Amino acid sequence: MAFDKTGTLTHGEPAVVEVRAVGGISGKELLGLVASAEQYSSHVLARSLIEAAHTRGVLLQAADTASEVATDGVRATNAGREVAVGKERFVAEHAANVPAAVVSSGQLAVYVSIDKAFAGTDVLSDRIRENAAATLAPLASQGVEHTLLLTGDAASTAAHIAAELGIRDVRAELLPIDKVTAIKGVTGRPVVMVGDGVNDAPVLAVADVGIAMGAKGSTAASESADEVIMVDDLSRVAQALEIGQRTIRVARQSIWLGIGLSVGLMLLGASGFLPAIVGAALQEVVDLATILNALRALGGGRKANVSAPVRARVAPAPT
Repeated sequence: MAFDKTGTLTHGEPAVVEVRAVGGISGKELLGLVASAEQYSSHVLARSLIEAAHTRGVLLQAADTASEVATDGVRATNAGREVAVGKERFVAEHAANVPAAVVSSGQLAVYVSIDKAFAGTDVLSDRIRENAAATLAPLASQGVEHTLLLTGDAASTAAHIAAELGIRDVRAELLPIDKVTAIKGVTGRPVVMVGDGVNDAPVLAVADVGIAMGAKGSTAASESADEVIMVDDLSRVAQALEIGQRTIRVARQSIWLGIGLSVGLMLLGASGFLPAIVGAALQEVVDLATILNALRALGGGRKANVSAPVRARVAPAPT
């Protein structure tokens, strides 16, 4: 089972906690240039940076030119100043000597360059979901043999989150295509991918089972997934897994029940102890017993669905 980080294992609501400006520029000016550039980005961090500027009373300006490099950052020209905002490697392409930011657990850094010179970082914090550890802990008992963290964030940020949640296999600084490659490269099958953002849509589609956090996630992710968690609660992922496993168990029980009763009645009929008309009637009883047993799968599912809406596109096993 593979998990995205932002919006899946974390709340997906990063807040700016610190502006580290260098080179003589003020923190307020740096944030203003960053937020003005991020107006042209669809990334979740862009919204947080813009909200931070509004909260601090910083006015945003329209950029002369702007372009976004998906999952990496934004380039913009504002009043003749060239601004690059995004990941460390992205900003390093526009400025020399970009130092790696020191961040705490749950924090991530957005790097900034102005006129091809490193100008500082904006540090954001995205809290781990309170029930993330409790959700991941029992997965092994549910048959999950391996857990991965796939994220586009920096390795240091991903490592902090993984350490707190006990995930050992961490793949960081991934583009959407890298996540697809990682899922395809997993040897154990089936593979379940859990994500929420538009960048997760491709990997949700190629995973054996894609689960989207649909309450706040993108429409693209929800449309690409096989199952959609309709509330903002990670624990529903474990419940969805439990519902699926219960459905399969009941389906197999129903199949063997039908086979067993049918074989028994055929033996009675072949030995002459069962008149044909009675055998035909009892065959309907076999069908009814099998269907009634299969309906037991709805009992657990209905109970879970009262508090945990889950929309599934994968049909249950035939009964």
